[in-house]
Amino acid sequence: MFASYKKHNNKLYNKLVELSRNKFFYQDFNLKDHFETRVLLIFFHFIIILKAKKNAKLKKDFQNLFDNIFQNIEIDIRELGYGDTKVNKTMKTLNKIFYDILFKIEKKENLTSNDNKDLLIKYFYKEDHKHNEKAYKLGEYLEEFQNFCFDSDVDNMLNGSINFKFR
Repeated sequence: MFASYKKHNNKLYNKLVELSRNKFFYQDFNLKDHFETRVLLIFFHFIIILKAKKNAKLKKDFQNLFDNIFQNIEIDIRELGYGDTKVNKTMKTLNKIFYDILFKIEKKENLTSNDNKDLLIKYFYKEDHKHNEKAYKLGEYLEEFQNFCFDSDVDNMLNGSINFKFR
């Protein structure tokens, strides 16, 4: 009758939410302060963590983290008042977006490349190319976050101990 909720450690999810709510995304990068934008920022940060730590032989842990993050997003969507049909449709769309971002970011080393700038424009600026400079700066932020992740301890990151400060 009721959906079961697997008890997880939500420290990483909470940290990703905290990162996605940083004011400078909305002030400096002109992103719209909406639920969808915050979910996209969670995806980008999480994908960068996955990319940085994929050689750490933590495949099972990453699957659990992925499940946890999507389960928390689903709960957040339900709290917005969406019904079952809308939640399922939204989650399916978010899953497609996540994998689109994952496959495109995984191919590139440089997050400020034109391909990734186009990806940022697609998801954050809705292909409004007058924001090219903002997309490039957002790419710089993500590249700096990626460098931070490569230099950080995997256990600390997966436990939500991410003390990243952008410039």
